[in-house]
Amino acid sequence: MPQANPTRQQLRQTMRHHRQQLNQTEQDTAAQQLLLQLKSLHQLQYAQHIALYLSFDGEINTRPIIEWLWQQGKKTYLPVLHPFSPGHLLFLNYEPHTPMVRNCYGIQEPKLDIRQLKLITELDIIMTPLVAFDSEGQRLGMGGGFYDRTLSQHQIKKVQTIGLAHDCQYVPQLPVEVWDIPLNCIVSPSYIHHAKNNRPTDEASK
Repeated sequence: MPQANPTRQQLRQTMRHHRQQLNQTEQDTAAQQLLLQLKSLHQLQYAQHIALYLSFDGEINTRPIIEWLWQQGKKTYLPVLHPFSPGHLLFLNYEPHTPMVRNCYGIQEPKLDIRQLKLITELDIIMTPLVAFDSEGQRLGMGGGFYDRTLSQHQIKKVQTIGLAHDCQYVPQLPVEVWDIPLNCIVSPSYIHHAKNNRPTDEASK
């Protein structure tokens, strides 16, 4: 378990270690249970344009989610490092035969094609990776701030933000910085953690 009052960097190291220690069977089971949880979300039932990511560094596997979304006829998008605005993300359409390249972090992303770009304000849901999360909807990322910067300009838009994580990445309370952007909810294999004191969901705003 994490030590009392660990720093953000200590939490990153601890939680990355926890998820990297999961064996393949545990990872596969967690991915299927996560998909079952997501299928129950009303936000996902009505959404048509959904951004998510390809798993990396022990993150919970998103491939079953992507394939299920394709089966449902929904459009999926992946993050691409912004070529002209360092620290920001673009989202490009992702299909089974989309040309892929490795970015500077070694993560697969769609080859940049402006014709495949989807504006953030046109997305229904953005599913984000995270290293740790708490019950307030706060996420701790890898430290690059990509999602915080990308989402900070769009808090008032009706884009639902959902974090995906292993159960072991939960902590009671994260140390928060002023630039941290809380998510609407965080889904793990065993729970759906609806954030407290957060932006209303689409259902609540109808």
